[in-house]
Amino acid sequence: MIIIKNVTLRRGVKVLLNNASVTLNPGEKVGLVGRNGAGKSTLFGLLNGTLHEDAGDYSIPAQWRMGQVAQDMPETAQSATDFVIEGDTTLLAAQAEVDAAEASEDGMRMAHAYMDLHDAGAHDAEARAQALILGLGFKAAELANPVNSFSGGWRMRLQLARALMCPSDLLLLDEPTNHLDLDALVWLEAWLKRYAGTLVVISHDREFLDAVTQVTLHIDNAKLMRYGGNYSAFEDMRAEQLLLQQSAMAKQQDKIAHLQKFIDRFKAKASKAKQAQSRVKALERMEKIAPVLADAEFSFEFQEPANLPNPMLSMRDTSIGYPPPEDAPAGTPPTVIVRNINRSVHAGQRIGILGANGQGKSTLVKTIARALEAINGEVTEGKGLNIGYFAQQELDVLRPRDTPMEHMIRLAKETIATGRGGWVNAREQDLRNFLGTFNFSGEMVKQPVGTMSGGEKARLVLCMIVWQRPNLLLLDEPTNHLDLSTREALGVALNEFEGTVMLVSHDRALLRAVCDEFWLVSRGGIAPFDGDLDDYQRYLLDEAKRSREAAAQPREKLAA
Repeated sequence: MIIIKNVTLRRGVKVLLNNASVTLNPGEKVGLVGRNGAGKSTLFGLLNGTLHEDAGDYSIPAQWRMGQVAQDMPETAQSATDFVIEGDTTLLAAQAEVDAAEASEDGMRMAHAYMDLHDAGAHDAEARAQALILGLGFKAAELANPVNSFSGGWRMRLQLARALMCPSDLLLLDEPTNHLDLDALVWLEAWLKRYAGTLVVISHDREFLDAVTQVTLHIDNAKLMRYGGNYSAFEDMRAEQLLLQQSAMAKQQDKIAHLQKFIDRFKAKASKAKQAQSRVKALERMEKIAPVLADAEFSFEFQEPANLPNPMLSMRDTSIGYPPPEDAPAGTPPTVIVRNINRSVHAGQRIGILGANGQGKSTLVKTIARALEAINGEVTEGKGLNIGYFAQQELDVLRPRDTPMEHMIRLAKETIATGRGGWVNAREQDLRNFLGTFNFSGEMVKQPVGTMSGGEKARLVLCMIVWQRPNLLLLDEPTNHLDLSTREALGVALNEFEGTVMLVSHDRALLRAVCDEFWLVSRGGIAPFDGDLDDYQRYLLDEAKRSREAAAQPREKLAA
């Protein structure tokens, strides 16, 4: 088991854990939660050995093997399959021993080495690695592609696959869902439920934590509090605990006031001096109950749209996809992803866009947002359509050297020039006040965006969208960098929004809270999805199974 006893951990001068204790048992699946900056990643540093306790005792079984996702972006021409296979450190060690045994020409050593290699799973290593890669959303045709041919987000998926490939007794996962679509997330949940070792995971995805964990470890005020149960159970217990603490504190304050009143009244009276002194000592001995300091809540709202065209837009016999690359030979046709779309979007609709990875969800959103042109057919916009678009790569288009104030000044000028929403005659103080409603206060309005966290950048993008006063919100994975409280604030704001919402997200809690209908993008078409998110999860698992079986068929034919 893992034992943390009276541990103090510092980063610089900041004390993140102070005399903290907890025990984690073998095979437990633990969700590690706490506000940003509370010390979750620092505790991971203690668990994986990169940091050491400043005081107290920490122990972990010496024989335990550890798996975790490397944070570096791999630069290698290795195939995706070979890269993931190398995550199996036991297999690598066994292969190294085989090579050494063959070089020594020691027959007995070679026999043992080959047995160890077989026991390490060499016979099915490729199949195991490819099942992980396919499960995390890659196509069968990409299994042999070089790692450095993939974008950053896909390389991080390969790092996750490599960590899952590694035989481990303790698996540490820090925000594993950030780069995943819903189909890959559902598959990962199923995999982690089967994982036999001890799991400690940091995540801002409520449903993921509920599905995977049975213990919640909360870092609060430099202490570790263990709760039996998943995240929802933790929330209930925590709320009850805070109510009890508030009640106990109120009672204690009444008692303190009563004692202090006696002391003030009789401390100068000789006949009562002893009683007064005893009450002074009672006050000194009393362990003060701390007041309940709830985490600062974040909330915002979308402004009422200036108008609501109906329909917002309509697509007739529309095909969407990507134009040929600029360096492609003349006459190269465009790549069509989805064909023959005949759909309309009406005022007030709340549409969740579903579909397995690569089916065209983002392509659809980009086309509606005017970031891509339709390849065929018509996209007709309602008069006065004003789109607020949060793209998956939206954080990348922020200017790293500019401050939030500079972003807002530029946006205010653009919205006034185009006449598309926003506030007219926005003074700098108005912009400063508006940024303040998104927790950009004081000197933060002058801080370069490049120095901010992913969550702060995402809040700035939301701020800029709200400023534009849209009537159609297109949100493509808006929660990737948002913590739990900001995700909940976004859900509340979307529910109160009077315009239309089209949402792509792997956050099921947000989809459930916001959307009342779903479109499924699948196999080159778009149709209403007749079911709820639980039905969709079953559909995804069936699709993933079908994909793995299809990928396995060529291997079986080759073996035959």
